[in-house]
Amino acid sequence: MSTTGKVIRCKAAIVWKPGGSFSIEEVEVAPPKAKEVRIKMVATALCGTEMKMLKDKNLQHQHYPIIMGHEGAGIVESVGEGVSTVKAGDKVIALFLPQCGECTSCLNSADNFCIKLKQAETHLMSDGTSRFTCKGKPVYHFGNTSTFSEYTVMDEISVAKIDAAAPLEKVFLVSCGFSTGYGGAINTAKVTPGSTCAVFGLGGVGLSVIMGCKAAGATRIIAVDINKDKFEKAKEVGATECINPQDYEKPIQEVLFDLTGDGVDFSFEVIGNPETVAAALASCRESHGVCVIIGLIIGVQLNISGHLFFSGRSLKGSVYGGWKGRDGASKLVSDYMAKKINLDALITHSLNLDKINEAVELMKTGKWQVTHTIFMSEYLGPREMVCGGGGGQGSHGWRSHIQAAEGSFRNLQKISFPYAFCFITTL
Repeated sequence: MSTTGKVIRCKAAIVWKPGGSFSIEEVEVAPPKAKEVRIKMVATALCGTEMKMLKDKNLQHQHYPIIMGHEGAGIVESVGEGVSTVKAGDKVIALFLPQCGECTSCLNSADNFCIKLKQAETHLMSDGTSRFTCKGKPVYHFGNTSTFSEYTVMDEISVAKIDAAAPLEKVFLVSCGFSTGYGGAINTAKVTPGSTCAVFGLGGVGLSVIMGCKAAGATRIIAVDINKDKFEKAKEVGATECINPQDYEKPIQEVLFDLTGDGVDFSFEVIGNPETVAAALASCRESHGVCVIIGLIIGVQLNISGHLFFSGRSLKGSVYGGWKGRDGASKLVSDYMAKKINLDALITHSLNLDKINEAVELMKTGKWQVTHTIFMSEYLGPREMVCGGGGGQGSHGWRSHIQAAEGSFRNLQKISFPYAFCFITTL
């Protein structure tokens, strides 16, 4: 029986209040309005951004109850009036970064920061209302997507049509994590052949950065993390060597200078910690080193010695790896289908949707090496939650005791890197 134009009842993971855990609830999902698309989610990720939202007081807001989730893929169930780029039955990638095609950023070939991204700050659709209801109350949206619902409604400009043969349980990674890391190396840093790179943080996004550095022709890729269990996977995807700051008494930037002679050409902070940003920048070559911030840093101030900039170093930000939302997602899925990129290595765990709070704890412990699958279905067929190593736009919350003093930082021996990706798939 067709559901077009009708309210759909389904399951969703809701956070009811700041600091709360996920609660599996039955929600009502309204039909899409003009220029909107309703999607049956097939695969989504418990990414690091959600982990920070659950934990970090600087990121908490007053928009509750809320359905989180900003990384996923699914199948179009129905479309609203005026939608022309997708139709019912199309496989699509959900995008937190829209591509309206009309703003100055979208029209600039070197820019990807679509102005419509700011719509996410309202946690509502563009008409100022929600498409979700639970227990008679409207529920807020998240990141233009809200993928932690079996069905969701999104603006057409946040939906990318992909190859009909693409396996959604794999390619949904281009929705955020893989694209953010891989593109951070390829597009933002513009890693050069023969260069030396350092990657701080070996979760899924960090691993994706390593893949990007390798694809760009870097000859030396130094992976940095205090969890040695992640080193094997890092080397598998392209790291040439791995170091643990706890093995050294020197500050990590001094260690990297000792290893390389004069610092690295490119460094990547894939954690979201202001102190490790400073250390990553200090690890760069003084003459031309580039440091890219990939980890999510919001609500805090960076404390970086100006002495570091009395040189040729540069510090850059990156959103979605520099890809334009819809164009980038479609291209990366095509690259996966052509076997140009490997997403499979980023998936390592599975749990069912009802275990999402257990997945949160799993991510906190950093246990992401074992693979297992549990099936469940009431609405959409067998479901599994898959956890991989890494967390979105820097979710990882390394805790450090670095202190700045004219460009010199104390060691990173006490950094903690507890989180990993968790992917939820409905198959």
